[in-house]
Amino acid sequence: MLKLLTTLSGHDDMVWCVAWNPKGNLLASCGGDHSIKIWSDDGSNKWICRATLSDGHSRTIRWVSWSPCGKKLATASFDTTIIIWKQKNEYEFEIVANLEGHENEVKCTAWSIDGGFLASCSRDRSVWVWDVSEDEEYECSSVLTSHAQDVKHVLWHPQKNLLVSSSYDNNIKMYQQDVDDWICTDTLESHESTVWSSDFDPSGTKLISCSDDKTLKLWKVDPEKIDKNTNWSCYSTISGYHNRTIYSVKWSKVNGLIATASADNSIHIFKENESNDPNEPTLTLLFNRTNAHDQDANCVDWNPVHENLLASCGDDGTVKIWNYVD
Repeated sequence: MLKLLTTLSGHDDMVWCVAWNPKGNLLASCGGDHSIKIWSDDGSNKWICRATLSDGHSRTIRWVSWSPCGKKLATASFDTTIIIWKQKNEYEFEIVANLEGHENEVKCTAWSIDGGFLASCSRDRSVWVWDVSEDEEYECSSVLTSHAQDVKHVLWHPQKNLLVSSSYDNNIKMYQQDVDDWICTDTLESHESTVWSSDFDPSGTKLISCSDDKTLKLWKVDPEKIDKNTNWSCYSTISGYHNRTIYSVKWSKVNGLIATASADNSIHIFKENESNDPNEPTLTLLFNRTNAHDQDANCVDWNPVHENLLASCGDDGTVKIWNYVD
C-alpha cells in the first residue's frame, strides 16, 4: 500500500514539480506562486519548510532540478528564463546565473550525470544544451529544433551524455554530441497524443514514457531494427489504469518500482514483470492510490536513497510524502 506520511502546505497555488536532492534529505517544490520551497525532516518525522526562494522568477515556476553534486538548483519558468541557485549553507540559496534565450515558457530543466551540461526545453519548440564550466559559467552550446510542437520534458541518461526530450508533437527525441554540436539520433514514435514525461530504468537500457493518450510505453534498444530514424523500439504499451492524462512517470533507481501521477488525481505503483512469457503483462500494478490529491496529480519523484519513499504534488497546492509498503 501507499501510506501517506505527511501533507506539506505552504504554496499559494498549484504545485508543478517536486525533486529530491541526491542525498535524499532535502525536497524542493515549485509552482504557480512563483516560489521554490525547500523541505526536510526535522529528525522527529516532522517535515518543515526550511527556505522559500521567491526573489527570482516573475511567473509560474514549472520545474526544479538538483545538480548531481546537490549544491545547485536549476528552475524553469513561464517567464522564459532559467535561474541557477547555489547553496550557500544548509538552507540558504543565492542566484548565481539567469539564463535567457528561450522565446516562450520554459517547461523543464535537467542536469547531465556529471553536471557538465544543463538541458532546457520550452514552448518555443526548442531544446537547449548549456555547457557548465568549472567556474560557474553557462554557455549555450546547441539549440535543437527537432520537435514540431511545445517540448514538455527533458531527461539525461543515468550513465552517459544521452539527452531525451518529450513533446506535444507526440514524439520522443534522443540527442548525442557530435564533435562540437548536438544532433538528434533517434525519434521514438508510438504515442497518439502529447508525451508528458519519460524516465530510464536503473540500468539505462530501457525507457518508460507517459502521455495524454492515457498510456505508458516501454522502449528498449533494438539492434535488429531496420528503421534508420531510431535504434529504439516500443516493446509494450500499458493502458487501462489511468482514465485521464498521465503527467509524470518515475522509475526508482533504488527499488526498481515505477510511479505515475495523473490528471485523474491518482498515483499508481507498478513493477516490471521479468517473465519471458509474451502472454504475461509487462508491468504489474502493485497499488493504486485514488484521490492521492484533491485535483490533478502533477509530479512524482522517488527518493534516491531511502527505499520506498515517494514525493508527489498537485493542483490542490500540496506536496505529499508517501511510503510504499508491500
